[in-house]
Amino acid sequence: MTKEHSSLRWFVAITPLAGAMAFPIVVPLTIARVGIGAGVGAALVLSTLWFMAMLRTAEMPH
Repeated sequence: MTKEHSSLRWFVAITPLAGAMAFPIVVPLTIARVGIGAGVGAALVLSTLWFMAMLRTAEMPH
């Protein structure tokens, strides 16, 4: 197994967990410190990036 393949496997494994942990932490903190508008914006940006990362690393059957 190459190093590139190993790091990709690690990224694929951590992507769902990272998004599921980051979202409920980042959004409420943003709302509390900046405001509701920024919190909604952060939720939109974070969920879009998370969705794109999940699609990019999806292991689809051939």
